[in-house]
Amino acid sequence: MSLTPAQCRAARGLVDMTQKQLAAASGVSLRTIAHFEKGERAPIPANLRALRQALEAAGVIFIASDGEGAGVRLTRTAEQAHAARPGAA
Repeated sequence: MSLTPAQCRAARGLVDMTQKQLAAASGVSLRTIAHFEKGERAPIPANLRALRQALEAAGVIFIASDGEGAGVRLTRTAEQAHAARPGAA
């Protein structure tokens, strides 16, 4: 399954990760991530894999398109960790 710019933005939002943090976690340049998320350029397959793996390691599950579009969600462990944070709803 591929990674879309919208999924990348949404996944970072779910785990409260900045583009800079994703760059550090994935080894993909900040500039590449910024251009990808704006839909300006598609990273090479190895960089897409690295982005996806870093987001999955942070607790994101990628959902394939089922006719309604692709999506993202948190793993149960990540949901529990998020709920335990001070100020989390």
